[in-house]
Amino acid sequence: MIITNITNTIIKTLTPEQKFMISVILVNAGNYLYNLILGRILGPEQFADAAVLITFLLVLSFAAMTFQLATAKFSVLFTNDVFKTFINIIYKYATIIGVFIGIAIIAFAPELQMLFNTQSNYMFIIFGIGVPIYFLMSVNRGIFQGNKKFDSLAVTYQSEMLSRLVFTLLFIYLLNIQSSIVIAIGISISFIFGLIPFRSENISFKIKKNLSSGDHKKVVTFFVLTAFYELTQILINNSDILMVKHYFDSYNAGLYASLALIGRVVYFVAWMFVMLLLPKVVQKHKDGEEHTSILIKYVLYITILSTVIVVGCYLFPELIINIMFGDQFIYIAPLLWKYAIATSLFAISNIFAYYFLSLDRYVPVILSGLLGILQIALVAVFHQSLEQVVVMQIIAMAILLIAQILFFSKSKNIKITDTLSTDN
Repeated sequence: MIITNITNTIIKTLTPEQKFMISVILVNAGNYLYNLILGRILGPEQFADAAVLITFLLVLSFAAMTFQLATAKFSVLFTNDVFKTFINIIYKYATIIGVFIGIAIIAFAPELQMLFNTQSNYMFIIFGIGVPIYFLMSVNRGIFQGNKKFDSLAVTYQSEMLSRLVFTLLFIYLLNIQSSIVIAIGISISFIFGLIPFRSENISFKIKKNLSSGDHKKVVTFFVLTAFYELTQILINNSDILMVKHYFDSYNAGLYASLALIGRVVYFVAWMFVMLLLPKVVQKHKDGEEHTSILIKYVLYITILSTVIVVGCYLFPELIINIMFGDQFIYIAPLLWKYAIATSLFAISNIFAYYFLSLDRYVPVILSGLLGILQIALVAVFHQSLEQVVVMQIIAMAILLIAQILFFSKSKNIKITDTLSTDN
């Protein structure tokens, strides 16, 4: 009873943002548990196929994030009838694009099987069926994010994670079918649960109003800019796993997938700060208030977190691999800290990019795109070993972070100069 009272008291003192941060940590822990269990149950070769589906899920999340971020931003900027009109339009186009991408994945399932050397093409067909639901889920999340309803936003992530974990493990033990197909079924079902809670009060297919030309231009500009940046996220964050699956055998691809899963922990935690950063910066920019301190605070958080993770991976690589995946994956241990460095560099540069994205600044997005292409080119040329693949990513991400910092410094100097000129 005393412990319960203390717990309730602590929960009441937490802000919605703090509750959301705790929720994101739990969701990431659940997603990690999902991947770790699959790695232990399936072994390196079968886990390589599972990793392709998991990577497809990450690619889908980045693509749908365009809708979530656009919805979040304009949920802050638009009000009343303009907001209702915007929401109906964004749901309409999210559905159309989701259906289009889903059909494309289903249609090219045999080609995808050949490209990524998977055992079945049915895994892609099942995954494609669930794609439209994911886009609707992302718009729903964008509404909660923009309105800072972090409790509801947290529930959508928890529902998706828990359902995927439970149904996948349940089906693996109950259904005597190929593991990759079971995983695809579990992922698609989780999209439905990710819609909980679904905010439907502003949806009406009878409303045929359009946004004003000025508002329409703002939405299209931000949407195109965000879509381009999310494409760079896909290139940087997922191309390595898919390229390794293409260039290496299933055993080495499975080893690399486990490496990527552990090394990316810093990126997934950093994403929590991105979710909080965007609506705060948009609101402060709208109100004419200073917002650089928000960026610096979050960059500091991620830098400290990254340093701790890299040092831990350097000092205890075999222990971490053994605990998380088992001795079948121990061969990859020496690369763990190097991959963590690459991911850390990307996570920090990502904070800069989303900060400027929320301010409609285009250069950091272009920089990310160029460095994403550079990373792919480097891995395409230099892939004689898994270590070489990791080193190429460190090079590309180091260049990206330096470029983002230089752009930030230049932008800050310009603002200071403008202020001094105005005062004089």
